[in-house]
Amino acid sequence: MPVDRAAEAAVIADVFAGTLARERAARLIGIARGWRPDVILHDEADYGAAVAADVLGLPRAQMLVLLPGGTVDRARLAASLARTRASFGLPAAHPPAAITLEPAPPGFRDPSDPLPGDVRRIRPAVLEVAPARPDPDTAATLAWLARQPERPTVWFTLGTVFHQESGDLFGRVLAGLGRVEASVVVTVGREIDPAELGPPPANVRVERYVPQQFLLPRCDLLVCHAGSGSVLGALASGVPMLLLPMGADQPANADQCAALGVATVLDPLTTTPAEVTAEARVLLTDPRFRLAAAPWRDVCAALPSAKYAVGWIRTLAAHSSSS
Repeated sequence: MPVDRAAEAAVIADVFAGTLARERAARLIGIARGWRPDVILHDEADYGAAVAADVLGLPRAQMLVLLPGGTVDRARLAASLARTRASFGLPAAHPPAAITLEPAPPGFRDPSDPLPGDVRRIRPAVLEVAPARPDPDTAATLAWLARQPERPTVWFTLGTVFHQESGDLFGRVLAGLGRVEASVVVTVGREIDPAELGPPPANVRVERYVPQQFLLPRCDLLVCHAGSGSVLGALASGVPMLLLPMGADQPANADQCAALGVATVLDPLTTTPAEVTAEARVLLTDPRFRLAAAPWRDVCAALPSAKYAVGWIRTLAAHSSSS
C-alpha cells in the first residue's frame, strides 16, 4: 500500500504513546517494584518505560530511533501521552530524559524538530561491532565477491522487518540490478528462502543475511528501504544509497538522505526494473553522490564510542542509588 505518513504518525501517538504505553508501563512498574533498578534505559518510542520511570521516581536515559525527526505529530503525541500519564496519576507535562543518546552524526536530524534535554551523540552501531570470523554464508559471499571482475559492488537489502511486507519488490529490484555492470549481493532475511526469487542473474548472489560490517566497506552503492540501521550504516561507511521507503521512519530518513545529496529515492509500490537500473547507474557513475557521502564516514568515526554511553549511564545510576 502507499505510504501514509499521517497514519504512521497516528500509530506512534495513539498506540505507542497510548494503548501500548499503558500496558507496558503497568507491567514494568510491577517488575521494577520487585527488582528496583537505579536507572531505566529505553528506546525513544517506548513511552511506557518513560511513564514507568516517572511513576517510580527513577532517572531515565533513552536511545533515539526516529533519527531524522519530523516523523511524529508532536501535538497529537503530547495529547496522547498526557492521557497515558494521567491514568498513572502523573502530571500532563512529560519531562525530558536525563540523557538522550543519538546514534547519528550531527547534521542528520531535521533542524525544525530539535531534541529537548541532554542530547549526546554516539557512533552508529556498525562502527561498534568488531569484525569477527565470518559465518559460512558470509565467508562464501566474500569469496564470491573476490572472484568477480573489477567492477562496482552493490548491496540490496530490505532490512530485518519490512522484507516480510515487500510483496514483489525483491523481484523487481533484482531484475533491475541484474542489468547493472556491478557485482550485486542481495540479502532477503532469515524468514525468506532465497530460492523463492528463482535463479539470479550471473552478476547477483542471494543470501539470507550478511552482517553490515563485512559488506558495507566493500560497497559502492546500498539499495535499501531507508531503515535507520541501514541508512546509518551507509553514512558511517561513506556509501551512496538508492532508497525505497515503505513505512515507519523510512520516508523521513529518505527525505534527509536526498536533501544531503547522498541518495535518490524511488517509490517501492510503482518502481520498475528499468527505473532501478537507471537510478543505480546514475548513483554509480555520477561522482557527486560519492563525494557527498564520503565526508560522513569521518564525521561518524569521530563520534564517541558506545563505551562512553555506558559510562554516562553508570554515572546516572550512581547518582540515583546515592539519593
